[in-house]
Amino acid sequence: MFDLRYLPIITGICGGLLLIINRWLTTEILPSQSRSDAVGIIACAVLILTSLIWQRVQPRSPEIVQLDGAQVLEFNPSLPDQLRDELAWASHIILTNTVTKSLVVWWGDRLILRRGILPEVQMSQPGAIVTKAIQTQQPAYLVKLALYPGKVEFDYLPANTQGVIVQPLGDRGVMILGANVPRSYTKQDENWFAAIAAKLAYSLEKLT
Repeated sequence: MFDLRYLPIITGICGGLLLIINRWLTTEILPSQSRSDAVGIIACAVLILTSLIWQRVQPRSPEIVQLDGAQVLEFNPSLPDQLRDELAWASHIILTNTVTKSLVVWWGDRLILRRGILPEVQMSQPGAIVTKAIQTQQPAYLVKLALYPGKVEFDYLPANTQGVIVQPLGDRGVMILGANVPRSYTKQDENWFAAIAAKLAYSLEKLT
């Protein structure tokens, strides 16, 4: 689809080239033509400048990708029904109300939930980024996963995952969220994830 932000710059360049060609092909330059050429050049410059300003004021929206994987909903079979219900509710709310497409929950020394679009590979142990988030109890937001060398530890998410939030569940677990759009999570999303994580951590401590 053609981006209308480029229309003024294309028009300005084409108009400028036509003015130059017309000037070269004219054998006798009249004062009136010089004035009209000057006005034309100014108009073309304004069009080009307008296009450049539009691109700065209206940056291109991040590209949405189709994540590699299949729809999954898997609970650890050892979980009590009450905890399964709470995890199902929390994950459903996150997946349907944010850009999150993949969700993994790790608690203690085991994987307890996989939901959303995920590959066959499962999380076997926390990597360095996840471990640090648990130890410091501070979330980590990887706004564009492809730019981080540590992306290799997230092999249990789709290979083309665009953004990741690692949200601690107290000091014993973590909730890992993957998005199909880079730089897509807002501060409000992060605050919401923290609130849900606090509720899940309380229930996990109580019921496991």
